[in-house]
Amino acid sequence: MAIGLAAVPTTAQQDLSAPSAVPSSVPSAATDVAARRAARSAPGSGATVDDVVPGQVLHVGGRLDVHTVPDVRAALHAAVDAGSGDLVVEVGGIVVADATGLGVFVGAHRRAQRTGRRLVLRNVPLPALRLLRVTRLHLVLQVEEPAAPPVDRTALRRARAEALLRREPAGRAPVAQNNRESTSSIPRKAS
Repeated sequence: MAIGLAAVPTTAQQDLSAPSAVPSSVPSAATDVAARRAARSAPGSGATVDDVVPGQVLHVGGRLDVHTVPDVRAALHAAVDAGSGDLVVEVGGIVVADATGLGVFVGAHRRAQRTGRRLVLRNVPLPALRLLRVTRLHLVLQVEEPAAPPVDRTALRRARAEALLRREPAGRAPVAQNNRESTSSIPRKAS
């Protein structure tokens, strides 16, 4: 379903500027850097908005900057006005290029609050999450963070112990830095 734009396609996918790749999971740091560089080097690459469940779930992807935010804002406002309850915005494929990218979510959050709804950001990429934390917007906006996988603490302790045992051969005392007996960083007095 197309949302609030003139002359929009009738398919569920709404292309606001140009298509962009949307990863299905949280990218690693290396792929994230590559994605940001590719987005920066392709001028005119825009944002996409997909209305997954009308008025309830919206998928936003691509580059959010001063050129693409007006169309994304219109789609977010239409989704806020169209539904009830939480509005989940899946942002797994976004690249926030400037402050207007964050501002569009703050504006949609305020509009949702005025209508008695809540805006929830889901699958936030690491760079965007860093921006939200640095600007302290993670305290204002509802951000769903993926659940961390369970950690086997026993195996972790065992691995640390084995690493320590591998560093120092058995029966040999640890050598101080620079092969000196004292580990102090204060120089000795000259005699």
